[in-house]
Amino acid sequence: MKGKIKAAIAVCTLAAVAVGVSVPIAASKGLLSSGNDEKYSVGATAVRTDSPIKGKTIIFLGSSVTFGSASKGESFADYLAKVDGVNAMKYAVSGTTLADTSEDSYISRMKNIDTSVHADAFVCQLSTNDATKKIPLGEISDSREPDAFDTQTVAGSIEYVICYAQRVWKCPVIFYTGTRYDSQEYADMVALLGEIQKKWDIGIIDLWNNEQMNAVGKSDYRLYMANSIHPTRAGYRDWWLPVFEEYLYGHLA
Repeated sequence: MKGKIKAAIAVCTLAAVAVGVSVPIAASKGLLSSGNDEKYSVGATAVRTDSPIKGKTIIFLGSSVTFGSASKGESFADYLAKVDGVNAMKYAVSGTTLADTSEDSYISRMKNIDTSVHADAFVCQLSTNDATKKIPLGEISDSREPDAFDTQTVAGSIEYVICYAQRVWKCPVIFYTGTRYDSQEYADMVALLGEIQKKWDIGIIDLWNNEQMNAVGKSDYRLYMANSIHPTRAGYRDWWLPVFEEYLYGHLA
């Protein structure tokens, strides 16, 4: 891996490489949720031997939701590694933003990922931290050149990530959104991502607007979510994973 990523590095089992282990206080309380029982863990989950994406290398870039900060460090990426045999390269640091406002931003960390990796897909989290920190939305650029993007804004940062990933790894770029919670700022980011998709022809795994997921019952929601943003192990495995698999099976197989 080129460069030194400023985060603790943990090598997860089942070929999933995780970078970053910071756990927010609110998320750490959710670790006691019944949704994090051992029976929902990656280790207790069965392998799908006939997975159509077995052996695919996928880079995952994100913050606490990608890391799994309220689920003992196990996120959908780790379940994809175990269940589907994906070579999951998970680069996630809690509390970080898409906007390039610190040395731990998505953009800064992305530049430290090995450029020689043969990636079949690049999956990026639409970070809730940009909404919480009220990062300006900004505007979609008329250009496709990196220097034209205002990376202090959400729009410019998303475009930079897309442009860099497409040029370096020459693979499909896919963004994913979080599930629905009370945030107009994040809702605006989701809408913006939809407009950016039209320009860049990227993929979106849109959990925010997923009608079936939004119709989940209260008891299931309490099992699946440690708080309004962070899933539990059960949430990743039984609620999120099938949606990710459906998309990836259809686009990478």
